[in-house]
Amino acid sequence: MSQKRRQFTREFKLEALRLAEQEGMTASRAAEQLGVNREALYRWKREFSSEAQSAFRGNGKRTPDDEKMVRLERENSKLKAQIQFLKKVAGYFASGKN
Repeated sequence: MSQKRRQFTREFKLEALRLAEQEGMTASRAAEQLGVNREALYRWKREFSSEAQSAFRGNGKRTPDDEKMVRLERENSKLKAQIQFLKKVAGYFASGKN
């Protein structure tokens, strides 16, 4: 039987990182005090240092860059459809069947 994976809030992770950064505190000791895996604490630290404000956003939530990419892909698709329509219309009028 598999054990359900624990989930931690953004606030918990930030507090865990603050605790681990305190003078005289090691990551191992902080992880033990919090009851989390030391490797998880290291992973949180890497994520926070690389993403800062958008770190720990939760499952299914996109970064601002990802949101922008999705918006641009939709816009690109819409523009391609409009170009195809205009090509068909131009072909119709160019054929002289009007």
